[in-house]
Amino acid sequence: MTAGQDFRPHRIVVLALDGLLPFELGIPHRIFGRPRDAGGRLLYEVVTCSVRPPGPVETDADFAVQVPHGPEALETADTVIVPASYELGPVYDEGRLTDELAAALGRIRPGTRLASICTGGYVLAAAGFLDGRPATTHWADADRFQRIFPRVKVDADVLFIDDGDVLTSAGVAAGIDLCLHMVRSDHGTAIANDVARRTVVPPHRDGGQAQYIHRPVPDPQLATTTAARAWALGRLHEPIQLRDMAGQEAMSVRTFTRRFREEVGVSPGQWLTRQRVERARHLLESTGLSVDQVARDAGFGTAQSMRQHLQQTLGVTPTAYRRTFRTGADGPGER
Repeated sequence: MTAGQDFRPHRIVVLALDGLLPFELGIPHRIFGRPRDAGGRLLYEVVTCSVRPPGPVETDADFAVQVPHGPEALETADTVIVPASYELGPVYDEGRLTDELAAALGRIRPGTRLASICTGGYVLAAAGFLDGRPATTHWADADRFQRIFPRVKVDADVLFIDDGDVLTSAGVAAGIDLCLHMVRSDHGTAIANDVARRTVVPPHRDGGQAQYIHRPVPDPQLATTTAARAWALGRLHEPIQLRDMAGQEAMSVRTFTRRFREEVGVSPGQWLTRQRVERARHLLESTGLSVDQVARDAGFGTAQSMRQHLQQTLGVTPTAYRRTFRTGADGPGER
């Protein structure tokens, strides 16, 4: 996207298939329909299409949705998103596209970003887009998905996977995480966090966070780690030891670590690093602080330590990140 007269919103085309889940169909419209630049222009244009001419598409509920575009809309997409469907037929049963679906997907231009929510990944896999790539889907379908598509590197323990131009997510709410991740990748944390606040959802759940399968629900009568997390978030700029966090809950380090992983899905150390990365991203975008000062305020101590963590997490240096997502008098920068 460029500024001025050349500005054009990023076009998201959502492919609605028979048997779709209305909730998941609505996720891209809700998340991508919100972001605006400093001038109030919508950063995305979201349209819905079918594999057939405009008309009704059946859902898994007791109503159909009227889809205004046919498969030709896929030719105009910058990003194509495939939500889940319960009526994929040979795609789900045999890993084979129908002629109608194959013709529709054939309209997608090379280089278009592709994403799926839940079992929408079956469509991408059947079309060959996931061959040799890491991908995820709902944990209950993961084993079957791997059997039908042996060339896909299935990871059932994560919320979503970003493999560059192809992204996949687990079920339902993980689709929200994936869409927010794409907004964050496109336009930075400030805009993504604003969308999350307006949608009243957590601003960030890392893709590597587990899907919480086969984990017992913590007894509500037992102590949780919520207070310790709140305490740590208010002190990210300070050195924080595991025993300090455990002390906030009056737990032993061993009990606290086990309970923390049960509730959050990652270790306290991994969680703390992710929060510091998010803090650094926010400061790099929204302030003119030096890289050294950002490193201190985010709790990394040194610029070198912060640089290593940002390189590992985002694949860019702090300076490159700031240059990409700069915030000045004209508002958030565009990628």
